[in-house]
Amino acid sequence: MSVRRLAEDQFQPAAFAFNAENAVWAEKTIKKYPEGRQQSAIIPLMMRAQEQEGWVTRPAIEKIADMLDMAYIRALEVATFYTQFQLHPVGTRAHVQVCGTTPCMLRGAEGLIKVCKSRIHDHAFERNADGTLSWEEVECQGACVNAPMVVIGKDTYEDLTPARLEEIIDAFAAGKGSEVPTGPQIDRVFSAPEGGLTSLLSDEAQAKSVASKAKAAAEQPIAGASPEKVDAAKKPSLDDKDRPAGIERPAQPDDLQLISGVGPKIESILHELGIFTFAQVAGWHEAERHWVDGYLNFKGRIERDDWVRQAEALAKGGEAEYIKVFGKKPR
Repeated sequence: MSVRRLAEDQFQPAAFAFNAENAVWAEKTIKKYPEGRQQSAIIPLMMRAQEQEGWVTRPAIEKIADMLDMAYIRALEVATFYTQFQLHPVGTRAHVQVCGTTPCMLRGAEGLIKVCKSRIHDHAFERNADGTLSWEEVECQGACVNAPMVVIGKDTYEDLTPARLEEIIDAFAAGKGSEVPTGPQIDRVFSAPEGGLTSLLSDEAQAKSVASKAKAAAEQPIAGASPEKVDAAKKPSLDDKDRPAGIERPAQPDDLQLISGVGPKIESILHELGIFTFAQVAGWHEAERHWVDGYLNFKGRIERDDWVRQAEALAKGGEAEYIKVFGKKPR
């Protein structure tokens, strides 16, 4: 491990204090530990100080040590041992942590590092001209399936290309980092396979998956041809003939969240479409299911989760019928 030292005095502030909200949080956090074991709170307190200030300063270390009744050297040992703590000023808008472990390197992390060098600074931990951006190379961040990736703050940005990372850095530089979607930057749901599931599908869904992949392969450009950007799939029109008929909101809508695969957000969207009852979902024919699946960008999830059969059971006899059919309680 490389030697980690505190920033020079010229960078250190004169003092440190938690803001009002963090001070209340810190006191509650300390009280979580048994009497005589309060020093165990040092890591969460240091992390909160770093989130507040952007990095861990000497006054912050000493202030936290005083709060926990521990020697300064003990608090300093913690701060310098764990690389999660930034001991020097970092970018005020973004500190980009590029994963440089094997899976990410094999998938193009070197290209991401080159972007950081060209767009931020040639050297890690050095800030750009206006002090808003900085970067470093880090060890595994636990998103190997989605390599290569970076971490900014508490968020991960995965499945990156150099061009996409440039766009993300530009957004943070312009103060618009909150507008950048986190997670995979391609058509992938979290860590699911690219292009959707390929196993544990119904026969019908499996056939559609095979056909879809065959079509995608056929549409691949011939070697040497100019690559073309494929437009992202668009939502089906609300005026489409296959859109399921909606109804006026009843006095007591069914709890659609009892259908596995429907959460609060999906239920809200279904309500916007005029879908409020199990009977409506149970009555969807294939074209209507396909329309809803496309509108929700579910990629076959309605068929995989068998919404219609679930809704039929719930409409017929509620939870009791659901248990009878599926052998378990809904949700």
